[in-house]
Amino acid sequence: MAQAHTTQPWYYLPAPTRWPVIGSCALFLMALGTVLWINDAGVGRWVLLAGALVLVYMMFGWFGQVIGESEGGMYSKRVDVSFRWGMSWFIFSEVMFFGAFFGALFYARALSVPWLGELDQRLLWPDFQATWPTAGPGSKEPFSTMGAWGIPALNTALLLSSGVTVTWAHWALKENNRAQLILGLIATVALGATFLGFQAYEYVHAYTDLNLRLSTGIYGSTFFMLTGFHGFHVTLGVIMLTVILFRSIAGHFTPDRHFAFEAVSWYWHFVDVVWLLLFVLVYWL
Repeated sequence: MAQAHTTQPWYYLPAPTRWPVIGSCALFLMALGTVLWINDAGVGRWVLLAGALVLVYMMFGWFGQVIGESEGGMYSKRVDVSFRWGMSWFIFSEVMFFGAFFGALFYARALSVPWLGELDQRLLWPDFQATWPTAGPGSKEPFSTMGAWGIPALNTALLLSSGVTVTWAHWALKENNRAQLILGLIATVALGATFLGFQAYEYVHAYTDLNLRLSTGIYGSTFFMLTGFHGFHVTLGVIMLTVILFRSIAGHFTPDRHFAFEAVSWYWHFVDVVWLLLFVLVYWL
């Protein structure tokens, strides 16, 4: 069972740990593998897979250490406040991360494309049509855009529903209703995993049927960077929700002490909001 907050006047500081270094190595391997794979290096996919496996190892180890400290009563209310500030700043950094990509999309659509359609640019690109979507001047390979009212609309419904189910689970936890808590978390994980399955199908459809690729100029790069990074965040969210689900089944958390659950729910709601912006700005408009 979860331990109550300690009341000691000290602030718990964990011993030096190797997990941040291991996580950094995992992210480096994943980034390196992605770059190699994009540039047709056969070893790239294996480097990416190695990085993903190291990341999973890091998450299991680090999550387990923090859970053990929490359940051992090591965290006081002061530590809880620090966790809340830390999660708040982390989500803010994620807002800035996606803000940069949305900014790139705005710059391309509202500024760069109209500039390329001006009279002086037509001397260089006489056949270029300054309309969105476009792969940019000089692109000869035709492509089709991804419509909004197919899988993207379905995925929007899935993520919005998952926001409802995780809120239901949170309410059940506050009411000390363990059965509804677990049921709400199972539904949220299932909805998130279904979203990822549909997104994988959408990518296959884009590559095979629409000829829409990461290399399809500015439209392809902004489309796949925004949706791809969002899908990565959904994947992390599903993993974290699964951990919270197993902890709930094990009897962790109490109605007045469950910040780990709250932190993951904050993150999940953030993922929902980003998807709504994606749906409107990338798929719909």
